[in-house]
Amino acid sequence: MIQVTDLNKSYGKQNLFNNISFNINKKERVGLVGRNGHGKSTLFRLILGKEETDSGAISIPKNYIIAHLEQHIRFTADTILEEGCLGLPPDQQYNHWQVEEALMGLGFTLDDFHRHPSELSGGYQVRLDLVKILVSNPDLLLLDEPTNYLDVVSIRWFTKFLKSWPRELILITHDRSFMDSVTTHTMAIHREGIKKIAGSTEKIYNQIAQEEEIYEKTRVNDEKKRSEVETFIRRFRAKARLAGMVQSRIKALNKSEKREKLQNIQSLEFSFNSAPFAAKFMMSAVDISFSYNGPPNLIEDFHLSIKKDDRIGVIGKNGKGKSTLLKILSQTLTPITGEIKNHPNLKIGYFGQTNKIELNPQKNVYEEIMVSDPKCTPQKARTIAGSLMFGGDEALKKISFLSGGEKSRVLLGKIITQPSHLLLLDEPTNHLDMESCDSLLSAMDVFDGAVVLVTHNEMFLHALANRLIVFDRNRISIYEGSYQNFLNEIGWENDKPPRENGERKSQKRNLSKKDLRKLRAQTLKEKERTLTPFKRDIKKTELQIEKTEGESSSIHREIIEASEQGKGNIIQDLSKKNHDLEFQLKELYKKLDNLTCSYEEKSKEFETKLNQ
Repeated sequence: MIQVTDLNKSYGKQNLFNNISFNINKKERVGLVGRNGHGKSTLFRLILGKEETDSGAISIPKNYIIAHLEQHIRFTADTILEEGCLGLPPDQQYNHWQVEEALMGLGFTLDDFHRHPSELSGGYQVRLDLVKILVSNPDLLLLDEPTNYLDVVSIRWFTKFLKSWPRELILITHDRSFMDSVTTHTMAIHREGIKKIAGSTEKIYNQIAQEEEIYEKTRVNDEKKRSEVETFIRRFRAKARLAGMVQSRIKALNKSEKREKLQNIQSLEFSFNSAPFAAKFMMSAVDISFSYNGPPNLIEDFHLSIKKDDRIGVIGKNGKGKSTLLKILSQTLTPITGEIKNHPNLKIGYFGQTNKIELNPQKNVYEEIMVSDPKCTPQKARTIAGSLMFGGDEALKKISFLSGGEKSRVLLGKIITQPSHLLLLDEPTNHLDMESCDSLLSAMDVFDGAVVLVTHNEMFLHALANRLIVFDRNRISIYEGSYQNFLNEIGWENDKPPRENGERKSQKRNLSKKDLRKLRAQTLKEKERTLTPFKRDIKKTELQIEKTEGESSSIHREIIEASEQGKGNIIQDLSKKNHDLEFQLKELYKKLDNLTCSYEEKSKEFETKLNQ
């Protein structure tokens, strides 16, 4: 268990943590959220002892092992498999199967096992380091954006692994669906404080919003009351017969705590600038083939037509050609064979992984945004910069001093400076925080044009994609339909163990159609019999939560009324009731989470049986 007490940390004038306290209890998997720059990674460094606190204490049990991804990776073994085995605890050095399973899950092949680690790309070096961490059986895993170097297939395996993690975990990620699927608790860094609850990111953000709404209403009422008291004091200060009353109010005013108005927290709020487009088709890729170093080709005989209302997700393992395809479509890369045919009026906005290199380090933010369009005025560039969280003097920061996430925002600014018909976006969520990712998703959703998006974020795929370009099974294919339909009808190659599927298919071939219908009917009955109690308990728990939340909201209103009337004793009683209700809610949400997880696991088991 980790115990943090009255922790303070600042850098110069920037105060990150103000007397924060929290515990990480046994078997808790905690998602850590907060805006970029608010201290998430700093908190990790403090827990690891890589930075000193200004004050406060971090208590870690003796012999408690903490594992985390290193920024500077060093490998000492001769092969990838041997390097992975170095992560095993001393008493498990012969459990090579654990390492092999983790390597395969994170995208390595059997042929990779005997390669030297130095041959790996930067992303796969991070994956190998992650394998060593996962097999080391630490007491606490600290994971800071672990999915940045993983593809969608690896993330699906990683999700299953973390859901069964038996010890403690703290996770930082911009991928909301990934976090919610693996964590039991969420902890938010907000306004120099910290708040931890049992439940999802949506729950903690809703709770923070509700608390701030109550705070602001109470502050306004307090200000109104204070103003009335100050008016009374000014009016009757000189009246001798009212001197006692005046002094009494002055004392009460001095004792009362003045609530400060909450400062606005900057959020990424923008929209892509779309342009009218009358034609049905925007672009066609005809017979495209490409290779960097000769045969075999990375892309072979690829065809695609992009319509004006398309939302195309480009998905698959890393290194298979997703980013290369976007470079070809944006015509920053020329195919070996075939051609890209654009509509004569087509305007493209392209966000590429390597575009940051093209930013001028000597220009400031608004200057770099302005050069994207000769018609862009300084005022328009400053407005766009403000929508991307570069308000005021932040717009004057030089590119050379920006972080990776800030450079990503500048690139988005360069795209929205001028109208576009087609957006080509290659992993635009990397280096953005969760709130910024939500804003980006909304901007893509309402964009009046076509979007081609390379992403490993399954929430984005489920929310946006109506077509898919799939890099899987050593080929590129076009899937006409949603991501969920793709999973239901085809799925990922790695999600279906070949031997097991082959055995099941051969068993099915030995059954007649009548026996198959009978078997399916029996399975459906068994499914209904097994899942009905879960449904009943989930519904009952949801009703209890709804009732308890209603009682809590009612008490919040009573607290505001009592505050307006200055009834301190009533506020104290109501606060105690509210505390008890919050505890009940915490337990109910924990119960609902357990029931839902069990229900989903059982449902998947039956779906697998029915699809066999």
